[in-house]
Amino acid sequence: MNSVTSRDQHSTGDSAGRCDIESRGLRLSCERTGAGPVVIWGHGLTSSCRDEDHLPLIDHHRLGAIAEVIRVDAVGHGLSDDPVDHDRFGWANMARDMLAVADALGVDRFVASGASMGAATALHLAVLAPERVSGLALVIPPTAWATRAAQVDRYLASADAIADGRIDEVIAAAATVAPPDPVADIWHARGATRLRAADPARTAAALRGAAHCDLPPVEVLAGIDVPVTICAWTGDAGHPMSTAQILHDAIDDSQLVTATTPDDLGTWTDAVIELVNRVA
Repeated sequence: MNSVTSRDQHSTGDSAGRCDIESRGLRLSCERTGAGPVVIWGHGLTSSCRDEDHLPLIDHHRLGAIAEVIRVDAVGHGLSDDPVDHDRFGWANMARDMLAVADALGVDRFVASGASMGAATALHLAVLAPERVSGLALVIPPTAWATRAAQVDRYLASADAIADGRIDEVIAAAATVAPPDPVADIWHARGATRLRAADPARTAAALRGAAHCDLPPVEVLAGIDVPVTICAWTGDAGHPMSTAQILHDAIDDSQLVTATTPDDLGTWTDAVIELVNRVA
């Protein structure tokens, strides 16, 4: 049974608040803002609701003007509990956690959305419980299928080094990888700052958990029959355009919005708002 405990006073009106929700023995921390059709959002690997505020790929304040936005700290991230095994980091299990959030807050149908790991979670949710999903907003979908193996090797090598205290080695290796084009001037410095501030054991556990993940098969995703907005950027091997393009080609009712410059990133919020208005 899922339960919800308020941290800050909130209501279904135009207000903000945090709440704790129990999902299969673990506490999930959520943030609620705005009012209207519901959007449930998941962040990327080793990030959190709070961390995303430093580099928001979607303007949640603008989105909250036309929708109720529920942002969730995934297990092992942010203010949520740490799992005791790597299976709970699986994207399908995170999709079940997202469903638990919806159930606890009395949400029937919603736009499942997120960035990177959050986008992968939303896709698994659309396969797991299609009747609950009114639309999908997928921001920088991660490596999948043919490109996944190389990324898994990087995750495992980084996890081992971080667990051994070799943070500088991981930062140096990351600096040799080309950054995403729209955020090239800040990407590596921000990554280094985040890694130095993070708990090493927690980061290593999340990376090892991600090494066991992949997106559902393309032929399964082709059965998604709700509107889908895919936002992708160029230059990022960890979130390659190939994943976004395969998803776009496979899902009939989808649009692909590509960013190559910082100014292009503003179009992503416009596209997500358009999606929410359409499914509302």
